[in-house]
Amino acid sequence: MFYEPSKGHGLPHDPSKAIVAPRPIGWISTLNGAGEINLAPYSFFNAVSTRPFIVWFSSEGEKDSASFAVESGEFVANLVGRDLAEKMNYTSIDAPRGVNEFVYADLAMAPSRLVRPPRVAAAPAALECRVTEVFRPKALDGLPTSAVVVAGEVIGVHIDDAFLKDGLFDITKAGNVARLGYMDYASVNEVFSMRRPRWEKK
Repeated sequence: MFYEPSKGHGLPHDPSKAIVAPRPIGWISTLNGAGEINLAPYSFFNAVSTRPFIVWFSSEGEKDSASFAVESGEFVANLVGRDLAEKMNYTSIDAPRGVNEFVYADLAMAPSRLVRPPRVAAAPAALECRVTEVFRPKALDGLPTSAVVVAGEVIGVHIDDAFLKDGLFDITKAGNVARLGYMDYASVNEVFSMRRPRWEKK
């Protein structure tokens, strides 16, 4: 089949999120000026670069995570391990502004080192970030979309020692959770290696 997104797909559910998948989940914790804490998962999340280490998340509409991060200039991107998937799902609830999802999902908070928002204590890894850029992507007509993209430089990295093996982060032990579209998720349980080829002049 072929379809133009602007004209609809004619399928029971929008396939776009399933096509661009799997997508890692950034479990974003933020804190606003009034001291209100927010925790929410974002599957529109990824790393942009390593030097400097920059990550971003995109909010479809200006939800608490984006507005709190913009207000404070800080956020924490927590990794969702397989054993935290259900609690992560709890925190996706459309709770009223100011509700602390850590409390709602019965998740322990741990203090961050360099930013004010707390991190998920049980997360296999967490990235402390300072906001570097906030923007709204434009559509073909030149008008800004409803999406709010928040980029941040990682200034501190927490790794649970239980997930380090021979100096490497054990992705399969952590069971990194990713979004597949629809109501589907995946957890990393298999890893294979391939070395990047190097050009050799013949």
